[in-house]
Amino acid sequence: MDPGSTPASASTPISELIVQGLAYLDTPYRFGGNSRDTGIDCSALVQQVFQRALGLDLPRTTTELAKIGDDLKRAQLKAGDLVFFNTRRRAYSHVGIYLGSDRFLHAPSSGGKVRIESLNTRYWNKRFNGGRRIVSHTTSPATAPTTLQ
Repeated sequence: MDPGSTPASASTPISELIVQGLAYLDTPYRFGGNSRDTGIDCSALVQQVFQRALGLDLPRTTTELAKIGDDLKRAQLKAGDLVFFNTRRRAYSHVGIYLGSDRFLHAPSSGGKVRIESLNTRYWNKRFNGGRRIVSHTTSPATAPTTLQ
C-alpha cells in the first residue's frame, strides 16, 4: 500500500481530516442541508469536515470547490483529496473526500446517507471527473491558509 494513500498516524492533518469525515457516516442526505441532525449534502460535508479538522473555510458549492487547489488525475490521489463526479449531466456536480485505496466518503443523494464507496464501481468510475488537492500532505494546520475561495 502506498504510504500516502492512507493516514499514517492520528496526529497528522490528513488523519484528522479523515477522522472528522468518518464522524459523519450515516448522516442523512438532504439537498442544501448542512447539519448532522437534519441532513447534509455533498458540498456541505466537505466544507464542514475541512473546517472542523483543519480550520479551513472552503466554498459552499461543488462548482466553487472544483476551482480551488491543485488538479489531480486519479493515479495521483491521496487521502484527503477531493474527488469530483458528473452525476447531473454536468461536470463537477458531486464531490467526496478521498480516503485512499480507491475509497471515498460522500453524501450521495436523496434517501441516502453519508457513506464510503469505491471509485472502482461501474457507476462512480464512469462519472469520475478528477480530483483536487486542497491541503498539501506536508502542510500543518498552523501553516495552512484559513480561507480558500
